[in-house]
Order: sequence, then C-alpha cells, then structure tokens
Amino acid sequence: MTDQAEASDTAIPSATTDGRQLRRERNREAVVEALLDLYSDGVLQPSSEEIAERSGLSPRSLFRYFDDVEDLIRAAIGRQQERAIPLIPIDAGPDAPLETKVTALVEQRFRLFEAVGNAAAVMRLRAPFQPLLAAALARNRAYLRWQLATLLAPELAGLGEASDSTLAAADVVTSFESRKLLLEDQGLTRTQAMAVMVQSL
Repeated sequence: MTDQAEASDTAIPSATTDGRQLRRERNREAVVEALLDLYSDGVLQPSSEEIAERSGLSPRSLFRYFDDVEDLIRAAIGRQQERAIPLIPIDAGPDAPLETKVTALVEQRFRLFEAVGNAAAVMRLRAPFQPLLAAALARNRAYLRWQLATLLAPELAGLGEASDSTLAAADVVTSFESRKLLLEDQGLTRTQAMAVMVQSL
C-alpha cells in the first residue's frame, strides 16, 4: 500500500509537469501560427496586440514562450521554411533537354517562393539587423544557387570562362526578388512572369 502511494505521489508532479509542457507547446504553436497568418494577410509588422488577438492569448503572455520579438520572428520564418521543404525538388535532372529543365526550374521556383511568401519578405527585411536570419538567408541562397548549378551543369560546362558569370545571371533571374519584381513592380500575371523568367533563362 505504501509503495502504491509513493508511486502515485511521484506520478502526480510528473503528470502536472507534462501538462504544463504540452500547454506551453500549444501556446507557442498558436503564437507562431498567428504571426504566419498575419504575414499571409499582408501584415508584415504586426503589433503584439494583433498577434495576441489572433493567437487567443493575452499580449502579456506572448513572451513567456519567446525570448523577444526577434526570437518569435525567427521561429515563424523557420516554420514556414520547414513547410516548404517538400517543394524544393525540381522535376527534371541535368540530362534532360534544356527547355524541359528551364520550365521545371521556373515552376519549382514559383511554387517554392509562393509557399514561403511574406515570411521570406520579412526575412529579407530583418536580415540586416539579425545575424541569425542573415546567416540563414545566405545558406538558403547558396543552396538554390548550387541546385541551379547542378541542374545546368552540362550547359555551364560548355561555356568555359563564361560559366561563372552565366550562373550568376541565372541565379539572379530565378531569385525571389526577381519574381517579386515581375509580379508586383511590373504588374505581370503569374503566367506572364513565369514566361519572362523562362525566356530570360
């Protein structure tokens, strides 16, 4: 009987601790999702009050779950990037015809950039002031450049000394920033913007 009582006494704090941890994780998730929803709605600099209202929490409680605003932003951007991972593969390999590769590449870039959306825009806005975001952005760009170099390796190999400058130009043409310029500054439709990118490549 004593052993059972001791086991029960031991289990109660553990269950309480687990419940608090689960609640903390749920609330943290709610805050991250609220911020991503606001980004999706075009609110790129939401106030604590807006985030709290969207998450169902009080403004005071928001930062029980994050060190500061920058920590919350990094968490939200990281979550959006995790969701975009399945969109990273390109539906063509280096041995495919150039036209096939270019079309597949542009389709992949548009899918990927649409998925990361305004979170990627916020990342670029914040990167100059947050070393961790700047490093993550540099890694992302380096990966996309490597992906491009791998896909177009046969064509680049035939260009000799011009291969590096050609790769640099192709990287710029297929960038998040180029897509944004085509759609927002040039006012093109998605189909028109993709056609311009394909033609440029």
